[in-house]
Amino acid sequence: MEEKSTVKFKKEEFEMREKIKEEIGKGKVSKVRIEYAPIGERIIISTNKPGLIIGRGGEKIGELTEMVRKNFKLENPHIEIDEIKDSDIDAQLVADDLALGLERFGPLKFKVLAYRALQRIMKAGALGSEIRLTGKLPSARAKSWRFAQGYLKKTGDSANVVDRAKALAFTKPGVVGVKVSILPPNAVLKDRIKVDDKLINKLMENSKKAEKTDKKQKIKVKSKNLKEE
Repeated sequence: MEEKSTVKFKKEEFEMREKIKEEIGKGKVSKVRIEYAPIGERIIISTNKPGLIIGRGGEKIGELTEMVRKNFKLENPHIEIDEIKDSDIDAQLVADDLALGLERFGPLKFKVLAYRALQRIMKAGALGSEIRLTGKLPSARAKSWRFAQGYLKKTGDSANVVDRAKALAFTKPGVVGVKVSILPPNAVLKDRIKVDDKLINKLMENSKKAEKTDKKQKIKVKSKNLKEE
């Protein structure tokens, strides 16, 4: 019974997130987090366009709060906005933007859109990025295309810091799947080796000094042996 109730609870949470994203619109929301407190439920929406979600005088956010209260039977929901300052390193926003571009300009422009998105990601300071497009691009048969640049971890503990997201583009030839993976600039990689140039130069200088002293000692020993002979 506990497993069933947990599955039902998680399913309702997923439906709530999807409904909120649908109400706000594609390309405006990155993540929706739900936190539970004694005074009520906190719904935190991560977005790069807080003004569009809040509205004039908080009208839109009030409507969104009322919709959540009625549809999901929450007693006291409270919606908060978490502003994303740099949308070019947020995988979900990039994926949604790419999907909207494919819907607007058509699948024939997929290479241009993918390379532009990749350039924006790398200019924003990302350590690496990968974009995968799957669908009828551009032929009648479905095909997968990969666009990548920089360094990207796919296995191990370091792969957990990679921001991943998916989106769907509904084009005339068919549905195109969009996958975006971004390694953010502030990612801490456990297997990354940092080279200290100052320390290397210091060690090289010490080794050169040691070689010189060894040569001097060898010369002294040779001259001493010759004198004894």
